[in-house]
Amino acid sequence: MNQHQLVITQYKPEYAEQTVDMWRNSKERAIGQKEIHSFENHIYFLNHILPEQHQIELALIDDKVVGMIAYNDKEISQLYIHNDYQGLGIGRTLLDRAKEQSSGSLTLFTFDINKNAQRFYDKNGFKIVARGHENEGNLPDIQYKWIQNNSF
Repeated sequence: MNQHQLVITQYKPEYAEQTVDMWRNSKERAIGQKEIHSFENHIYFLNHILPEQHQIELALIDDKVVGMIAYNDKEISQLYIHNDYQGLGIGRTLLDRAKEQSSGSLTLFTFDINKNAQRFYDKNGFKIVARGHENEGNLPDIQYKWIQNNSF
């Protein structure tokens, strides 16, 4: 990232197409499955549904969307990093923001097939609390929980 500054900012609709493009590519690579929703529906979800209960923040480098997180004080709904920018600490930066603004614990779901995400959450203090298939892709998933000061 050298001289290119990472900027964390509130989501704005002018970043919708870049954000959804990054999100879909990252998710497809992570789970090996194409997105089941249309691009337009995905943008609608990002602009109208997700913000009802979640704060959405973007990670930008040179005004390019390289990551996004959607969270509230109890859960992380979405966390995606651009395929070309993974492993640089962007995910941890976004995760730390959610932890700082949490009620002291956070839950999230990740797909069982997504081993990179599991390593990431394990490394960042999350513990597995449940396994199941409660998602529209009908893929096995894992529920993680983080508790401040790790007092499980």
